[in-house]
Amino acid sequence: MNNTLSHTDLTLVTCALAAVASPLLAALVNFCLPVKSKIAGWASTVAILLSCVLAAKVFAGVWNNPQIHVQQVWFTIGHTKVYAGFLLNNLSVLMLLLVSVIALPVHIYSTAYMKHDDRYSRYFTYLSFFCFSMLALVVVDNLVLFYAFWELVGFSSYLLIGFWFTKDKAVQANKKAFIMNRIGDIGLLSAIIILFAMYGTFDINALFGHEGMLSISAIRDGQWAIQPDLLPRSYGSIWLSGGASGSLPAIWQCIAVTGIVLAVAAKSAQFPLHTWLPDAMEGPTSVSALIHAATMVAAGVFLLGRVYPLFTQTELTVLACIGCFTAFMAATIALTQNDLKRVLAYSTISQLGFMVLGMGVGAYSSSLFHLVTHAFFKCLLFLVAGIVIHEMQHVKEENNLDIDPQDISLMGGLRKKLPLTFVVALIGGLALIGLPLTSGYLSKDGILIQAFEWSDGKAAWFKIIPVMALLTSWLTAFYVARLIFKVFFGEFRLPQIYPGLKMHMGDGGWQYKLPLVLLALCCFFPLFSFNPFGYEQAWLSSGLRLHGLAKFGSIYHLSIPALVNIFSLLVIYAAYIIYVKQSTFSFPQTGFFYRLSYNQWYFDRIYKRVFVKPILGLGKFMYWFDKNIIDGFIHLLAAVSRFVAGFAAWADKYIVDGFLHMVAAIVQSIGNFARKFQGGKVQYYLFSMLAIVLLLFILKILI
Repeated sequence: MNNTLSHTDLTLVTCALAAVASPLLAALVNFCLPVKSKIAGWASTVAILLSCVLAAKVFAGVWNNPQIHVQQVWFTIGHTKVYAGFLLNNLSVLMLLLVSVIALPVHIYSTAYMKHDDRYSRYFTYLSFFCFSMLALVVVDNLVLFYAFWELVGFSSYLLIGFWFTKDKAVQANKKAFIMNRIGDIGLLSAIIILFAMYGTFDINALFGHEGMLSISAIRDGQWAIQPDLLPRSYGSIWLSGGASGSLPAIWQCIAVTGIVLAVAAKSAQFPLHTWLPDAMEGPTSVSALIHAATMVAAGVFLLGRVYPLFTQTELTVLACIGCFTAFMAATIALTQNDLKRVLAYSTISQLGFMVLGMGVGAYSSSLFHLVTHAFFKCLLFLVAGIVIHEMQHVKEENNLDIDPQDISLMGGLRKKLPLTFVVALIGGLALIGLPLTSGYLSKDGILIQAFEWSDGKAAWFKIIPVMALLTSWLTAFYVARLIFKVFFGEFRLPQIYPGLKMHMGDGGWQYKLPLVLLALCCFFPLFSFNPFGYEQAWLSSGLRLHGLAKFGSIYHLSIPALVNIFSLLVIYAAYIIYVKQSTFSFPQTGFFYRLSYNQWYFDRIYKRVFVKPILGLGKFMYWFDKNIIDGFIHLLAAVSRFVAGFAAWADKYIVDGFLHMVAAIVQSIGNFARKFQGGKVQYYLFSMLAIVLLLFILKILI
């Protein structure tokens, strides 16, 4: 790293800093505005537009060029200096551009979608702060700052998910998201501490850069062959004695990788920490579009991309298993859900599973490629969902109905009333399925092909992973087709249930239409490759390919895409027959497998019974113990103390003070008696003398 920058590099760093700071400035401005001020929406939109332009300039200057790394000493602990700075390489500038490009249509859309909300400026304050946190996350160069912005992304998502805090479901959803993400944060913090203890640095480039301590070229079958000049001095017993070469101690490797996996599972909603994401749909739909596309859930996969060299082959296999199971599980759940946003939420979990699977099988560039393509079509589908729900809500309010505006079983035929929304939804759906000529075809098929190549030459059970991924692709085709057909095809089912409805539905103004059109155009292949059938020729794949990873070429490059797409078309046709033609055949809505899917594999119930109830029970027991045992003991001590104090007060008053009062009374009586002899009369004095003489005479006789 060299802090002496050329004029061009300095300009790019300045642009990157401005791109990050622009949403923060908008958030600060909006925070000072009245809560209903419409200026807030356009302030945030202009800020993210500026970020987008600056990010594009940075991307053009850095992509496939030498990385730019600039840093300054942040603070010093003992002899250890901690630096803070920017790391601009292919991965970071790609994410910088992606986040800002996806956030721009969401901001434009939100100016119309949230215009009647009572907390309009507060919404854009949170949204801008969210974008700032994510933009900063992708360009910082050390793990301490990374963790700080990782937490800010989680905090800002907490604010947005629970934006409608007057709804109990929204409050429960944001608490659930916050708590589950804290589990992952503990894992990430543990991994950071271990890495610092091992290498004495938080610098991401020094650890994971091409020439870093944990670079791909430095790893051979899980062994670290680190050059002596790259090693810090030993940090206690955690480092192997023997110096420059050796294997990472197994226990610390296990803890560090487990911490990273927990962080990824929490942020990117992977099994077993995935259950918060469907509930996060309680926030505004525009928020869902941003969270599911290129911000919060993308942070986990981005983290994998940053620390990828840390994983050994065995650990990557475990990662592949987690991603494969998550993708399959979420796809099966999406098959039976009737909540429009929940279907898309489980679709996001499934697609994130594909990305994690890709990382696990060595399809590093394809995984990040899918992260980018997925951002466009998933953001598009959520914005489509927002329009559909918005119009259904109007019908509900206009006719005073008690219905769920997100229930797709009440929809149908909306392509006639929402023509543009239907067209872009169809484009987004085809990209999500991964059919030819779409961006999803390039990225998803790349993961599938490399998964099969990865399994070659391994034990037979390794084939389960690519086969399940293949099956998941067909399940994706079915639930996407089901969603499109039930919402946009057939006849509108709501008037059949409630005859004589008043209906005024439309695609909305330009603030709705422009974002849809822009995102729909980005769902086609030309944005990523001039070859619609070869992911290897995509500029993004070549720019993210890691040195030291094997490159494959086999028959799978022809057979897998053909197999995937032929069966996907058959599955789509089957869904058309079932949901549009109303075939007598239908999937049974009873039985174990249907209940398993509809109840989301019972994960929430299991977690509630295994974790939530015992923890709440423990909390209640601790409350009872504190109230009745600890407080009871303290109250007993207080009562005893009060009794002792009362007795002491009584003894002091009646015994000590009583004795003193008695002595005083006796003295007083004696004094009063003696005073009588001082009356001044001579006869009394003579009488007293005679009495004393007689008394003495009597005593003498008696004694």
